[in-house]
Amino acid sequence: MEVYAVSIVGPFPIAVTNLLDLTRLDLHNNKLTGPIPPQIGRLRRLRMLNLRWNKLQDVLPPEIGELKKLTHLSLSFNNFKGEIPKELANLPQLRYLYLQENRFTGRIPPELGTLQNLRHMDVGNNHLVGTIRELIRIEGCFPVLRNLYLNNNYLTGGVPAQLSNVTNLEILYLSYNKMSGVIPTALADIPKLTYLYLDHNQFSGRIPNAFYKHPFLKELYIEGNGFRPGVDPIGAHKVLELSDTDFLV
Repeated sequence: MEVYAVSIVGPFPIAVTNLLDLTRLDLHNNKLTGPIPPQIGRLRRLRMLNLRWNKLQDVLPPEIGELKKLTHLSLSFNNFKGEIPKELANLPQLRYLYLQENRFTGRIPPELGTLQNLRHMDVGNNHLVGTIRELIRIEGCFPVLRNLYLNNNYLTGGVPAQLSNVTNLEILYLSYNKMSGVIPTALADIPKLTYLYLDHNQFSGRIPNAFYKHPFLKELYIEGNGFRPGVDPIGAHKVLELSDTDFLV
C-alpha cells in the first residue's frame, strides 16, 4: 500500500499511522508542521518514508528506529532540531539517509556506521559538531557507504587516515566546516574516490601527489583553506544534487 499526497497543510496526519500495511509514505513538498508523531513506529512494513520539503519541526521520535524494513528515509528541508537519534542505527535495511537542511545539533551518532546497507548519507547544512574520527570509531564501519555529505556544519579536527578504511567512498563532501590539519596520503587509497570537496575549512600543508595520480578522482575542491601556494584543484566544481529519480526504490 502506498500513500502519496499533495497540498496538505497543518500537522502530520496521525490517521496515516493506522494503515499498517503501508510500504511507501510520500508526503514531500507539502506544508506539514509540528513534529512527527511517535505513532510512526507502528508502520512496521514501511520501506520508504519521504517527508522532505515541509515545515516539520521538533526532535525526531526514536520510534523511527522501529521501522525495520525502511530502505529510504528522507527528512531533508524541514526544521527538525535536537540530535540525530541513534535509533536510526536500528534500521538494518536502510540504504539512503537524507537529513540535510535542518537544524540538527550535537554529534552524528557513530552507531550509524553499523548499518550494513547504507550507501548514501547526507547530513549537510545543519548545526552538527564533532569530528570524523569520532564518527568512524567503530571498526568496519560504513562498509558499503558511497556518498558522505557532511558539508555546512561545525565539524572540527582533521581528516583521519583511518577514513581510508571506508573503502567504497566515491563522494566525500566536507565543504564549509571548521576542520583543520593536513590531508593524509592514505585517503588517496580509496579506490573509487571521485569527488573530494575540502573547500572552506582550515586545512593546511600540501595535497599529496597520490591524489593527482588517482585514476577516478574527477574533482578536488580546495579553495578557502590554508594550503601552501601551488596546491592545485582538480576539475571544475559543481554542486552535486541527486535527482528525484535517484531516490526511487
